[in-house]
Amino acid sequence: MTSQISSAPPRAPRPLRVLAAMSGGVDSAVAAARAAEAGHDVTGVHLALSANPQSFRTGARGCCTIEDSRDARRAADVIGIPFYVWDLAERFREDVVEDFIAEYEAGRTPNPCLRCNEKIKFAALLDKALALGFDAVCTGHYAQVILNEDGTRELHRASDMAKDQSYVLGVLDDRQLAHAMFPLGDTVTTKDEIRAEAERRGLAVAKKPDSHDICFIADGDTQGFLASRLGKAEGDIVDSEGNKLGTHEGAFGFTIGQRKGLRIGTPAPDGKPRYVLDISPVNNTVTVGPAADLDVTALTAVKPRWCGAAPSGPGTYTAQLRAHGDETPVTAELTSDGELRVSFTEPVRGVAPGQAIVLYDGTRVVGSATIATTHRAAAAV
Repeated sequence: MTSQISSAPPRAPRPLRVLAAMSGGVDSAVAAARAAEAGHDVTGVHLALSANPQSFRTGARGCCTIEDSRDARRAADVIGIPFYVWDLAERFREDVVEDFIAEYEAGRTPNPCLRCNEKIKFAALLDKALALGFDAVCTGHYAQVILNEDGTRELHRASDMAKDQSYVLGVLDDRQLAHAMFPLGDTVTTKDEIRAEAERRGLAVAKKPDSHDICFIADGDTQGFLASRLGKAEGDIVDSEGNKLGTHEGAFGFTIGQRKGLRIGTPAPDGKPRYVLDISPVNNTVTVGPAADLDVTALTAVKPRWCGAAPSGPGTYTAQLRAHGDETPVTAELTSDGELRVSFTEPVRGVAPGQAIVLYDGTRVVGSATIATTHRAAAAV
């Protein structure tokens, strides 16, 4: 089967009607401009995801402020496309924010950006776009869609691995990919060059800082955000033998592999740092231990989503376990009960239930699943 790289759905006899999701940042603005320049009939839309947005963002933290919506509108005016603001705050609260809180409360580590792509940008937004007669949703993500001769599509990494965002798009299925447009995906340029392009196009967001951290936690204090919603609950910090080493104000404030902020007064016998090994919401206990005890050799993941047909039988892939993590070789197999069982060629660290594992075949995104359980090397000794 031959294929061709396409950062957008294939050109049709008529221009495609494209809904460009414009966050108010430089990437989405340039993506919308490129789609319009390619001859598509583009309409810009800014998603209002907060019921009570702040007026201004703080540097590179947060997004979805009133300032961001105004920046998006100004960019649309320069590009010369219609622009609207759509209120998806309630849907975002239910599907992303409440899910984030519930996952931490259950002792898991979620990825809200991935959930937003799955539930908001390529579900709620896409469904509304299709109902209104649009052909595709355009975003500023760095990833590629490859169109095969038989009409099927594949999701691939961006041309520039340094900017690749395919990990957070690994939840998209073939239906969603059929209506996804990523005009920046085949761009082998630096971010400075994207900003220079924005400046050439007259877009005022050319020098605007990128958004980092979690958009609905503008101050970056995840633990404080969770405490304000879940309340403080003192519990024990123990070692692998159950010896009490200290206390905490809520197990939800920790993640597997965490080293800083443990507030343990007693040093380890070997003098080496301790890391979070386990979080038990049932008894509100956090277990810590040496780095070697973090080594994971296998895992089971649930709720798999495939960017195309589901694989049959065991296969050899590479896996990515966090948005900016490295790839690692694995073997994976889908069980009869719908779980994904993964074995690592070499042990990996910092793997937490709730995280997404994304499988790759070369640059092609095979699919993703949510990590449910892990098997540690130390447990096998």
